[in-house]
Amino acid sequence: MAKATHSPESGADTLLKLIASSSTLEFDSEREGVWIEVIRKMDEVYSDLLRYEVDLEHKNAELEEAQAFVTNVIESVSDILVVCDARGTVQQANSAFLQTSGRALADIAGRDIAEMIDPDHRPKLVSLLKPRSSAEVVDGELRFAAAAGVSSDLFAINSSPRHDHRGRFIGVVLTGRPIGELRRAYEALHKAHQELQRAQRQLVEQEKMASLGRLVAGVAHELNNPISFVYGNIHTLMRYRTSLVGYLDAIHEQPVSEDIAALRSDLRIDAILEDFGPLIDGTLEGAVRISEIVKNLRRLSFSKLGEVERVNIERLINTAVLWAGRTKQHRVDIQIEVEPDLWISGNEGQLHQVIVNLVENAIDAMRSTDLPRLLVAVARQGNEIAFRITDNGPGIDKDHLTHIFEPFFTTKRVGEGTGLGLWISYGIVREHGGELSATNEPQGGATFSFSLPAA
Repeated sequence: MAKATHSPESGADTLLKLIASSSTLEFDSEREGVWIEVIRKMDEVYSDLLRYEVDLEHKNAELEEAQAFVTNVIESVSDILVVCDARGTVQQANSAFLQTSGRALADIAGRDIAEMIDPDHRPKLVSLLKPRSSAEVVDGELRFAAAAGVSSDLFAINSSPRHDHRGRFIGVVLTGRPIGELRRAYEALHKAHQELQRAQRQLVEQEKMASLGRLVAGVAHELNNPISFVYGNIHTLMRYRTSLVGYLDAIHEQPVSEDIAALRSDLRIDAILEDFGPLIDGTLEGAVRISEIVKNLRRLSFSKLGEVERVNIERLINTAVLWAGRTKQHRVDIQIEVEPDLWISGNEGQLHQVIVNLVENAIDAMRSTDLPRLLVAVARQGNEIAFRITDNGPGIDKDHLTHIFEPFFTTKRVGEGTGLGLWISYGIVREHGGELSATNEPQGGATFSFSLPAA
């Protein structure tokens, strides 16, 4: 039996094959491990992608909800709202602005805001669109031009700046509302404030008048007795003067000694007798005036209205104006405009005194006026009768308007007025349910007016 023999080359080939076979197995095992790792990483990445997608969907839903909330809030605002970039291009606007401009959002988005402003108001945009800090809000007034070419109402505009995360100016937000609404609200507030001030002044004035009236009436009552003594003593002195003059004349009709004649000359008896008359007359005139003043002062308490009756206004005015005109020397063109069949309930004598006093004051005020005219007008206004006495004189000084109804205040010369007439008239009108007031006319002159309830 023959033995197998191996050559050196065949043994080497076998070894090489074994080595190569072993290397191939090792390389395939390593490559399989790499692929397994790659597949595992891909699974992780895919899982992350799925998780990121879910989170993104949640964030997107939250963003859409927030955007819907902001849009709903903007649309619910009744004021106009326009968002512009730094060049003045419209980026967003609410329905209030769209309604004002008469355009759709698609028609104004991307257009210059100046195209929607009235041409006369476009220069005012410069200050509203200028770059500025975030705390600086600019106010202005604009009138928008509607699509039909009709301008809108005037709007009060607030311009607030917008900035990006780097603090750079990127545009403005314009908000505003019609000035008509603001003006009406302001006028209502201003009117209420004026009414409150007027009521406060009236209340203070009435309290002041009442307090002063009680005080002065009390003082007048105390002065009445000593003035009565003075008045009575003056009349007694007049009788004494007559007796003394008669006695002295009777004595000096007889021859007298030179000493008595010299004494009469040295004592100036004749001059004294001549001055007696004027002195007593002047004193009596002063006492009469003081007595009249005290009589008026005693009426300042206005405690009683007096007898109330139905008063015919037409007859009252005609009588009072005729009475007042007779006492004045200079002629005045007096016009009387009284509606027929006007009646009030009150004291005719006191109301007659008010009209006479107002007419006399008006005539006195027109002394230096060329062609003086006086209008006395009475007309019905609802449930009241309005009285108005207007002259074309120089009017009332602004500093005097707040004082003319105060006691003893007068602009007349000394001896012409006591300053009590208007105060008494004010009290009489107030007791009859009205309020006497004075104003200056724009064309010149003054008007005294009051209203009383119609009967």
